[in-house]
Amino acid sequence: MPHLNDSSSSRHSIYLLDVSRLVWRAWEGKLPTGIDRTCLAYVRHHRDRARAVVQRGASTLVLPEDDSRRLFDLLLVPGSDFRAKLAALVAKGFLFRRKGDLAGHVYLNVGHTGLDKPGHAEWVRRSGVRPIYFVHDLIPLTHPEYCRPGEPEKHLRRMTALLTLGAGVIANSRETLNELAVFAGLQKALTMPSALVAPLGVAQLRETGSSARVTLPGRPYFVMLGTIEGRKNHLLILNIWSRMARRLGTSCPQLVVIGQRGWESEQAVDMLDRSEEIRGHVIELSHCGDEQLAAYMANARALLFPSFVEGYGLPLVEALAVGTPVIASNLEVFHELAGDIPDYLSPIDGLGWSRAIESYAGEGSPARAAQLARMAGWRSPEWDSHFALVDRWLARFTPPRPAPDANG
Repeated sequence: MPHLNDSSSSRHSIYLLDVSRLVWRAWEGKLPTGIDRTCLAYVRHHRDRARAVVQRGASTLVLPEDDSRRLFDLLLVPGSDFRAKLAALVAKGFLFRRKGDLAGHVYLNVGHTGLDKPGHAEWVRRSGVRPIYFVHDLIPLTHPEYCRPGEPEKHLRRMTALLTLGAGVIANSRETLNELAVFAGLQKALTMPSALVAPLGVAQLRETGSSARVTLPGRPYFVMLGTIEGRKNHLLILNIWSRMARRLGTSCPQLVVIGQRGWESEQAVDMLDRSEEIRGHVIELSHCGDEQLAAYMANARALLFPSFVEGYGLPLVEALAVGTPVIASNLEVFHELAGDIPDYLSPIDGLGWSRAIESYAGEGSPARAAQLARMAGWRSPEWDSHFALVDRWLARFTPPRPAPDANG
């Protein structure tokens, strides 16, 4: 893909790519979530044909092309002096911002950023951009019991703004788009914009020479991957391990819990911190590098994914991509992603999960072998395929001229 200063750049679209979520989460030192990884994929793909958009308070900044590229590179490969470089770029942008005509240009917001703020709608209307929004899930509206106080109200404003302002919407799954359509139908004044379903790509987890140095459990083990929070249902699995450990002792398989501690996870955290029964049988990794994750995932008996609700389910796809079986909740979006490959159970069927785990733990497990056979020929979604869909679809919204420097 050519750079914007190449002679061929005028033949290529220039998008306005909102990186506010990445900027401020990285500034605060937060580890990337699934949404962040999607935002980074868009930065990587559009690096040479986009201007960076940064929201701060009621202001919206559009960086010049050279500074945009510097910011994109900084987000993709943060260095030890990340904060200093980031502060300099953003401060320079706000200090020396220039006005210009953005009317009709495509604005991509992949992270739900700012949609709940009045200033965002004002900037969209004043600038005349054509917003394309990415919707990851409607969980705060469909399952508010799993969200922080105030989050359902915020998400109501986000989805209302998305439907009111958006020229188009990209969804990560058919299930997410269906949920959005149901929401739109319940809001009498709102209609669905042009929409596209584009499954998220998966960065292939690969074992390398350094990952081979990871010390794996000496017994058969299972992996849970994701933030430790109520909707992920860690408590069910930890209680199963407590019972197995009492009954099986040193023959009990191990559990590797990979993820940061999140909101409303007190009971699960109490077990991880204080339960003597699971001590030595459960390993918690709050920080896990890609190579370490690859080693743990590739050698697990199965990924356990007992969530009550998901908007997508990247861990499921990542596990299948490296040939690791999955035992998952019986969610529609999981069927959409993986068909009949995983073994599905109700997220409240403790006895069923316990039986499945013990069955998969044994060497020569017939259930595990059957899933490995179902996996034959399955291919994980790829970012190249995602962007092939998205780029073709975006062409209908894209003006044939580069975007000038402009801010609001």
